[in-house]
Amino acid sequence: MSPTQIVVIVLVVLVIVAVLAVAARSLNNRRALRNRFGPEYDRVVAEQDSRSAAERELRDRERRHAELTLTPLSPESRARYAAAWEELQVRFIDSPGETVGDADELVTRLIEEQGYPTGDFSDQIAQLSVEHARTLTNYRDAHEIHLRNSRGEANTEELRQAVVHYRALFADLLGEEPVGHHTPEQRHHPDHDATSR
Repeated sequence: MSPTQIVVIVLVVLVIVAVLAVAARSLNNRRALRNRFGPEYDRVVAEQDSRSAAERELRDRERRHAELTLTPLSPESRARYAAAWEELQVRFIDSPGETVGDADELVTRLIEEQGYPTGDFSDQIAQLSVEHARTLTNYRDAHEIHLRNSRGEANTEELRQAVVHYRALFADLLGEEPVGHHTPEQRHHPDHDATSR
């Protein structure tokens, strides 16, 4: 083999190795984003023009999230929120529509106390997605039911479902279940104790 052929072969091998390294890095970055954002990854990919645009958006969310000053809840604050949630669930039977509005306000206060933005809902969702992506679908659905309820368009079953959805994010933000695993109706249904055993 001539020296020119050896140089060409070495250059081709180096290019192939570089291409494989870039592809592996891209695959690892994609896998990391999928693991971090879960179903939110697929949602953003579906909303964007391309996968690379979606991944840029998610990395931008991570960057903006890193700029937040998040504050862990004190044990007293955590207990106060858990008690407020339990009281909210008790009130659901008598006033489901009002309770959904209260649930939205309680979740918003909890989000704000931890240091997340609460002004623009889409910005709020983007910031929450970095650490709470697995419960964001619940939050979106609950918020949509809340908005429909404010227009008088939600039925009682939808309101119950909204409380269940709010509870998923609330528990995720609180880091624990605020109260037992009961739907609003189960908490005060006379046969609940007998059927849950």
